[in-house]
Amino acid sequence: HRVVAALARAILDPTLSILSLLFLIRIVLSWYPQYLNKMPYKALALPTEPFLRILRGTVEPIGGVDITPIVWLALCTFFREILIGPQGILTLVATQRMG
Repeated sequence: HRVVAALARAILDPTLSILSLLFLIRIVLSWYPQYLNKMPYKALALPTEPFLRILRGTVEPIGGVDITPIVWLALCTFFREILIGPQGILTLVATQRMG
């Protein structure tokens, strides 16, 4: 179990970090919608679009503002903490001592 947990941590840690960064960039870009269709901004926003589409049908805009990037950033942060944070499930399993 420890090897599988360590491998999962090794994959999830950078993946969730990159996704969090991309959603943070997308949040900032949403303040400047005129740039979303111009390079290099479009290249930064494009990877988040499939994720955002999933929630756009469920999460309504608030005051005309699409909050789905904020929801995804919160979810990435939550799962990162629960799974690979200092007291995360995978961290505890990967570091448990055999006794």
